[in-house]
Amino acid sequence: MSAADTTTPAKVPPPRQAPPPAVPKAPRVKRMTSGRTAAPWALLAPCLLILALVLGYPLVRLVTLSFQKFGQSQLWGFQPAESVGFDNFSKVLGDGEFWAVVVRTIFFAGGAVVFTMVIGMLIALLLQRVSGWVKTLINIVLVASWGMPIIVATTVFKWLFDSDYGVFNALLSKLPGVDMIGHNWFASGPQGLTVIMLLVVWGAVPFVVITLSAGLTQVPAELEEAARLDGAGAWGVFRYVTLPILKPIIVMLTTLSVIWDMGVFPQVFVMRNGHPEAEFQLLTTYSYDRAFVVNDYAQGSAIALLTVLLLLGVVAVYMRQMLKIGEVE
Repeated sequence: MSAADTTTPAKVPPPRQAPPPAVPKAPRVKRMTSGRTAAPWALLAPCLLILALVLGYPLVRLVTLSFQKFGQSQLWGFQPAESVGFDNFSKVLGDGEFWAVVVRTIFFAGGAVVFTMVIGMLIALLLQRVSGWVKTLINIVLVASWGMPIIVATTVFKWLFDSDYGVFNALLSKLPGVDMIGHNWFASGPQGLTVIMLLVVWGAVPFVVITLSAGLTQVPAELEEAARLDGAGAWGVFRYVTLPILKPIIVMLTTLSVIWDMGVFPQVFVMRNGHPEAEFQLLTTYSYDRAFVVNDYAQGSAIALLTVLLLLGVVAVYMRQMLKIGEVE
């Protein structure tokens, strides 16, 4: 027997078994994530569909008409609509009356927005300093005036500023040396638009007051008290404490007010008995007159589209301001 035969063989360790492969969980997470992403869109789908039907078709039709020749003959089917390119926009932009209406609309909307925001802020600040029952009563009055239909409010203002039976003229005539009996506020465009501006402000102030009042409740009283201890007066506290906190709300309200006041139509239309004179024309009524009085639907559509583009510029400014506020915060 050889030495090789007597040597005890070395034990070879059994081969390691590879661990079972882990079950990948990524697809499950992916499926859950995709499901969470699709759920909001599924819930929004009915609302988006309604918006597309209600707003999408009129907007597409508006754009189409603005590039066509479309009058009564085309409306009744006697002649087909013809594509004219940018001729309608060239005629509108080259018309001096259009630019006069644009300037008038900007001044009207700017004045209405300034008065609305200033008066709304003052009332909201005063509501913070009155008792509970007075605040409740004022809020009820604000909501009632805000909920009043525009036609009803316009009729009330027509009566208030009537030249023969107007309450406003009678009250002004009671002042020493003032005689406003028989004064016609609508004899000139500036005075008449001022009355209409007051009507617009009266209808817009309640929303601004209620929104700003809700914002004022979020201003920490500790910051105001610290500012007073540092020697700041009422104006200093408002400027350096209250105003910065309310800035996002003020930007939102100002933008919405600009959009609403640029689109004022029923107040002017009803106040002037359905036939606004040239001195009372704003972009909305001017577009309506070109389309339904002059029966030039194409130019009316072009004016309306230019108004939409102008308002989109306002919205772009609003979005830029909100993004800046978000970056600062």
